[in-house]
Amino acid sequence: MEYVSRVPGPPLDGLIDDLYYLEGEPPYSRLMLPAAPAPLLIVNLGAPFLLRAGADPEAAEFADGCVVTTPTRAWEFGYPTPTRSVGVHFTPWGLAPFLPMPAAQLCDRPATVEQIWGRPALAELRQRLASADTPHEMLMLLEEELVRRLRTMDGLDIVRDVSNAIAESGGRVPISDLGVATHASSTYVAKRFKEVIGVTPKRLARSYRFTATVLAIDVAAPIEWGDVAARAGYFDQAHFVHEFREFTGLTPTRYVVARQRFLREHPDHVLEGWPVPAD
Repeated sequence: MEYVSRVPGPPLDGLIDDLYYLEGEPPYSRLMLPAAPAPLLIVNLGAPFLLRAGADPEAAEFADGCVVTTPTRAWEFGYPTPTRSVGVHFTPWGLAPFLPMPAAQLCDRPATVEQIWGRPALAELRQRLASADTPHEMLMLLEEELVRRLRTMDGLDIVRDVSNAIAESGGRVPISDLGVATHASSTYVAKRFKEVIGVTPKRLARSYRFTATVLAIDVAAPIEWGDVAARAGYFDQAHFVHEFREFTGLTPTRYVVARQRFLREHPDHVLEGWPVPAD
């Protein structure tokens, strides 16, 4: 697969980690993506793909693309073959200035891009993207569209500052300390978080702690799960396993087997590192 990434300039650089272009044959038709503090927007330029989010029993078809706020549990992505799209990896607070509704309304309920930006505007954008000569030109067009749609939001700064403090601590900072540091009540901070990110500060901290834990696992070496749980700050292994299943949809052992399969069958693949095969 071809993967091209671009870090945007101001004023988007504080809201977006990167813009990307993806094209080619997917490693698997279905991938399970563990929950992470990373909202996502995809503009689809190929055949429809399938998404199954949260506790949904069946996958839904998305033709024009999708918008995903910070998920609270694993979600499944079904790739067409071949696939072609451009997308945006946002910071936890970065998607909100482009939404017409509070982020909480989309929590574990992905929306189509048409629902967010409207059919005429999306059709025009997809036409311009499809007419571009190179992936870099496509990403420039997408960045221009995002700059045009950027709006100001009350309370975005406090959500960003608290989120950064949570991220820097790996999700281990006491949430009660954050409101004191910002001179704001915990009720106000939680309300702003739900509107901007879609989850509470406590839930975001859980996501950061889990993500840091999973990324630190070396699936090529023997794993002592009790030690992993203790280093991550979980009070017992049962709590760790429960949270692992909530965030990945798998037990720790099954997750490692899936990661090992990906590494074995598709070494050095552009998508390796976070999603695992769901087939």
